[in-house]
Order: sequence, then structure tokens, then C-alpha cells
Amino acid sequence: MEDKQKICDLLLPALQATRGLSDVVKLEYDGAQEIVTATFENGYQKTANVAMDSGTAMIRDVIYQIR
Repeated sequence: MEDKQKICDLLLPALQATRGLSDVVKLEYDGAQEIVTATFENGYQKTANVAMDSGTAMIRDVIYQIR
């Protein structure tokens, strides 16, 4: 079983190094709902549905759904 919160923790600095998502300050995985919540500098939040995703699919889904 993959540690999806750890994947989010490792993905965050990579996103922060980009021009398009440099304002993301937090990625939080909710295992019960299988969503990732991205919090931005201005307090705005976006969610990504990552139900049934592998770790690599989750990375793709998060990037696609929060940009």
C-alpha cells in the first residue's frame, strides 16, 4: 500500500518550484474520501479526486485537477 500523504508531501516542493503552481502551500490527503486538498497562499482551496489511483496516477490527477 502506498503512503499517499507522503507522496503529497514530496510532490509539494516540486509544484512550488513551478511557475504555474508556485503558490500552493499545502497538499493534504483524505483517505476516507480519497481526495487531495490543495491550499494556496491566498487561502483558496481546490480538491482533486484520487479514488482508486496508484501513486503515479494520483500525481497526474492532482496536477490536472488543481491547476
